[in-house]
Amino acid sequence: MGMNLVSLVGRAGRDPEIKYFESGSVKCSLTLAVNRRSKRTDEPDWFDLEIWGKTAEVAGNYVRKGSLIGVKGALKFDYWKDRNTGEERQKLLIRVDQLDLLGGRREENPEEEEGGS
Repeated sequence: MGMNLVSLVGRAGRDPEIKYFESGSVKCSLTLAVNRRSKRTDEPDWFDLEIWGKTAEVAGNYVRKGSLIGVKGALKFDYWKDRNTGEERQKLLIRVDQLDLLGGRREENPEEEEGGS
């Protein structure tokens, strides 16, 4: 019996890239930086995320570079052939099943909160 389960909390490395397909499917691509403690400094580990469906739309609407998010999903290899060299390529990514928006409104829009109304 095997298990492929990943759970991470970190900050979005860039704004989400949303792609809409003719079939009606929606895909969101995103990077996630997760801090790792080391003896010298905090070094982030970077993960490529792939999100589909309604969850992809939520990510596209609410996640921005620097947003604190939590994800649960599975490791997946993406395979393709390089257009220039014809060589087979692969990339490890996380296929996200669950997205949690962890940052508060103040973190997402600090200029709106500071104005004080």
